[in-house]
Amino acid sequence: MADHLADQATPVPGLYERLITARIEEQLNALDASGWKTIRQKVGEHSSPHVLARHIGETVREIFLALPPAEQVIAANHILESISTLDGAKQWVDLVADGPHQLTAIAEQEAPGVYSIRPATPLSETALITNAPEDPNLGFELRAELATADRIDLLCAFVKWHGLRVLEESLKAARDRGVPIRVITTTYIGATERRALDRLVTEFNAEVKVNYETRSTRLHAKAWLFRRNSGYDTAYVGSSNLSKTALLDGLEWNVRLSSVATPPVLRKFEATFDSYWAEPAFETYDPERDATRLDEALTLASGQQKTGTHAISLSGLEVRPYPHQQDMLEQLRIERDIHGRHRNLLVAATGTGKTVMAALDYKALKRAHQGRPLSILFVAHRQEILKQSLRTYREVLDDANFGELLVGGESPNDWTHVFASVQSLNARDLEEFAPDHFDVVVIDEFHHGVSPTYRRIIDHFEPIELLGLTATPERMDGRNVQDEFFDGRIAAEMRLWEALENDLLSPFHYFGIADNTDLEGLTWKQGSYVASELSQLYTGNHARARLIVKAVQEKVADPGAMRALGFCVTVAHAHFMADFFRQVGITAKALDGSTPAAERAQALRDLREGRVQVLFSVDIFNEGLDVPDVDTLLLLRPTSSATVFLQQLGRGLRRTPNKPVLTVLDFIGQHRKEFRFEEQFRALTNFTRHRLTEHMERDFPQLPSGCQIILDRKSKERILDNIKSQINVNVRQLAQEVAAYAEPRLGAYLRESHRELKELYRANNSWTGLLRRANLLTDQPPEGEGRTAQARLSISPCQ
Repeated sequence: MADHLADQATPVPGLYERLITARIEEQLNALDASGWKTIRQKVGEHSSPHVLARHIGETVREIFLALPPAEQVIAANHILESISTLDGAKQWVDLVADGPHQLTAIAEQEAPGVYSIRPATPLSETALITNAPEDPNLGFELRAELATADRIDLLCAFVKWHGLRVLEESLKAARDRGVPIRVITTTYIGATERRALDRLVTEFNAEVKVNYETRSTRLHAKAWLFRRNSGYDTAYVGSSNLSKTALLDGLEWNVRLSSVATPPVLRKFEATFDSYWAEPAFETYDPERDATRLDEALTLASGQQKTGTHAISLSGLEVRPYPHQQDMLEQLRIERDIHGRHRNLLVAATGTGKTVMAALDYKALKRAHQGRPLSILFVAHRQEILKQSLRTYREVLDDANFGELLVGGESPNDWTHVFASVQSLNARDLEEFAPDHFDVVVIDEFHHGVSPTYRRIIDHFEPIELLGLTATPERMDGRNVQDEFFDGRIAAEMRLWEALENDLLSPFHYFGIADNTDLEGLTWKQGSYVASELSQLYTGNHARARLIVKAVQEKVADPGAMRALGFCVTVAHAHFMADFFRQVGITAKALDGSTPAAERAQALRDLREGRVQVLFSVDIFNEGLDVPDVDTLLLLRPTSSATVFLQQLGRGLRRTPNKPVLTVLDFIGQHRKEFRFEEQFRALTNFTRHRLTEHMERDFPQLPSGCQIILDRKSKERILDNIKSQINVNVRQLAQEVAAYAEPRLGAYLRESHRELKELYRANNSWTGLLRRANLLTDQPPEGEGRTAQARLSISPCQ
């Protein structure tokens, strides 16, 4: 508006970002008086120098354009002299010499021509280079930049021989001057040519790092950074990889940046490049050591070699850990070798390879014990998980005969390497086994460890090494497995958010869709709704089912080709949803715990192969089962449990070549005030409560690459109101919350509830007072407990 105020009587509505001067303020006041609404905002403390300097610069530029050249230097010095009268300004005032002239280079006397080549774009300016006829081509500009750079960084998805050839003379000259060159690239679509990387390393002394990840295309950036000791750094960011077409004649767009014109962007460029350079995912390339590995990765990425995504076949090749797995395995080794701890918990988000890490760890333990055949017990709670785990161990160990199953009627003969279900082990007399019968015990989904069936197994065996695996060690009942079994320690962990930020999982698009089902009248018991009441509300609810189908049609690109899981509250609810979807032409099946194993396996095959579009289930897909092809999740039951929410989300986060994104449809009803959206959204975003509300109000501007959280207006209002209501709770509400936690200790409660200590005291309360209100602490502990009870209910926040 302000830009148009002086030129036209009718203002133009819209966004502006103009410094308000005295003249403009007068015009804005007139607009306000005539019925317009003008919005003004104070310039931030850190932005003020930039905003004021920009205004002065624009004003001076307009003045100079109107002055003859002979008077411009005089005017400039006049302005500078007037500024020098301000306190503290004199040291910054530097008068302009006659001319005016610019310094363009300082060269050593024996090499006066070394800086004779300059980019067509001035070092202090920005530009858009499109390889159009009137533009300097990018190849020329890069050769000129290489000729005068003191350090060179290149980030590109792929490197081609012919692209390298365009720059070879400039790269040789940089090498001869001893200029450090760093290159980060990938095996994306197999486009990189190994001989180009070999030449960068061997001929131009470049340091090269490669991301060998073939399941995702993590690096799309194409950018050069040229650092100069003179301080005149430049950079190019755009669409051009290191290929002949990109550098010479392709329809490529690249923005040229400058440390003079865009200093914050250059600083961010350097910091981000350095952070990539330090990431384990980018591995140093040595042609003598890594040529075969690079060839294999490029062949695989190009699609020339077909690989199965479901079954693991013995290849004869060594299974290598991904960098994040290698790092976690090293942390596990340190716990054992340095700290002498042989009961360890490994926490890894679903899809990051917990079982592969356990198998690699077992292989390393065998080497550490001079190759003797260590006996192992691997425990899980479902047959499908055990079969997948056994295949993984066989692949890692390159031994097709390794291991035996104890599940579903199968029983081992040797009892040396046993993959057993919890139920099968508990059905036997554990006293048949000496406590040290197994050298290594691995417990999958260890967050179940506090349950009696798991606890019986854990308490009986005394292996050399105990390893617990889980994606979610926290439990909603307040009990924490790392506290109960591992002295509060987690040996190594990678949570969902870190895995997403490192592009190890499929990005997700989460849609919160308003569902008008009223849940406020339902019973709230032990931290959740009563399942039977939820089922009565959902089963047969055709209006809600139509809403769900409509959302699928609107949000899923091709419902007829989707591979979806729908999480239901009861068996009846699952069958109702499957029937409804079939009626509208979407092939669906319902599965539950009573579904025969053969029928369940066939249903999964049908889903993978596209004969079924959606499987509706109750609990059976919450955890453990590997269904990589799933690209859509329908969350049809409310859960405020972060653990259950993450388990369900994890079913669709595994990467596959043909899955660009996981679509999550969550249906947000009208909930009781006790229901807590905060738990699932904190799990989804890794934000504190206050940051969560701030980001939600702004529609989540900062999420990992490719991820989106999109809430419709009504859902957003409901969720925000719910989360804000949890921030300022009273003593009675806090006491009810504390009562829901088993054997609460302050440290565990704060960690599990995500509350802060100040919230307790803001409610004019103390931890001891809350325990009393929750009937968990009396003035006189029961006889015989005394000190024990007091110690267990200690108020130390460090527990």
